[in-house]
Amino acid sequence: MKQGVSQGDYQALLRTLSEASVEHHFDASTDIAWDDPAYAIDPADPRWILPAVDPLGRTEWYRSLPRERQIEVGFYRQTNVVKVGLQFEQVLIAGLMMYCLDLPNGRAEFRYSTHEATEECHHTQMFQEFVNRTGLDVPGAHSLFRALGPFLPLAAKHLPFIFFIGVLGGEEPIDYVQKVMLRSGEELHPLLHRISQIHVAEEARHIGFAHQYLEHRAPRLNRLQRGFASVLTPVLMRVLCDAIVVPGPRAVRDMGIPKDVVREVWWGSPSSRKFLRDMFGDVRMLAEETGLMNPVSRRVWRALGIAGRPNRFRSEPASAAD
Repeated sequence: MKQGVSQGDYQALLRTLSEASVEHHFDASTDIAWDDPAYAIDPADPRWILPAVDPLGRTEWYRSLPRERQIEVGFYRQTNVVKVGLQFEQVLIAGLMMYCLDLPNGRAEFRYSTHEATEECHHTQMFQEFVNRTGLDVPGAHSLFRALGPFLPLAAKHLPFIFFIGVLGGEEPIDYVQKVMLRSGEELHPLLHRISQIHVAEEARHIGFAHQYLEHRAPRLNRLQRGFASVLTPVLMRVLCDAIVVPGPRAVRDMGIPKDVVREVWWGSPSSRKFLRDMFGDVRMLAEETGLMNPVSRRVWRALGIAGRPNRFRSEPASAAD
């Protein structure tokens, strides 16, 4: 297990992250040219067709649809994914505020966390503005996530280590999906492309903080706490991934996806199972470094279908051979 940095070095690192938030941040209202004609949203725009890197987009069912239906389904799916991101950010903001509630004076976590919450607020504004401009009444995340959302931030106050594991359970899949889309070279709608660029740029800092927090705190856990966290980590990754990535029943009905296709995409086919595993390469690396990977937890990772080679560095692109 990697030894955590000293408290002084950790606090200095958080101050550096805070300064980066001051110097390099985006404003949802001024950094997106919402009224640029190039960003206009046309429901019939062929750029809504899902690229092959999208798990649904590469299915035979989707590719066999008439072009108009491909556009319609792609338009709905991409809008719903944005709404999911918005809902997760809302829960995260509430959790960050709960985490800060009783922090001692002088702790660098307070300043950084409030910077992150500010940035997440801008993300919710740009996500909701995008959804509003589509005119679609998408539900976003699964109803179970929306029902439990108000209670999840309580973990930030009472179980902050577990809360930040959960943060990665939501942020890593969203970040991975957006990076895959951006790296694919496929033509996306320019407004969606700009929103994704902004989100990925700032999420790198947010995910980095969660990793640093867990690396710093892990050596301070006792044996029982570490064992509990090691087993809970893969459980949270899989549960939150399914709640955020897998569309709920209403979205499935709205898009008209057959049940057998739903099973294929989430997560029945070999390619979709690989996509699921690849989302968590960074978290597996973190678990190895923090002592949260052991013989028992490895079995849980395998049982949940998310085991695999840990990444060698943050955001390492997935290999076709993995």
